[in-house]
Amino acid sequence: MTAASNASWYEAMSTTDAGCELCASPGGELLFQDGQLRVVLVDDADYPGFCRVIWQAHVREMTDLSRPQRAHLMDAVCTLESAVRRVMSPDKINLASLGNMTPHLHWHVIPRYADDAHFPGAVWAARRQKTQQEADADAQSRARRQALLPALRAEIIRQFSSTQE
Repeated sequence: MTAASNASWYEAMSTTDAGCELCASPGGELLFQDGQLRVVLVDDADYPGFCRVIWQAHVREMTDLSRPQRAHLMDAVCTLESAVRRVMSPDKINLASLGNMTPHLHWHVIPRYADDAHFPGAVWAARRQKTQQEADADAQSRARRQALLPALRAEIIRQFSSTQE
């Protein structure tokens, strides 16, 4: 499957956990899915371009997957990182697979910028204190990045479509 509606992700779910947020919803705007994983764009005003690669079946850890499944998942993470880098031009990409709050295997792909609210700390860390001038400049930067989201959607779909051929 390539780009899909949020409703069609349900068809790809095989093993689910009724109490799991990522089993109960797509986890963002669905941009791509195949039989094993999906790629979503997260609606985060502070981090335009924040995406996730989510394993379809409810598993908790990378080692719950077979070697070929792990390779497929990490290939998807790298493909997504490439698309985000190409379109968003971040200073750094953060890749994270935590699962402490949502124990369903997924990877965060987060474009980071020297002027973002948490840099150089993690996006989940306390915000840095900024002057009003810095805050205004940050708002302008976020708006420019938000404007890139249509191009990011198209690039993600293009890159994942080319991996399926």
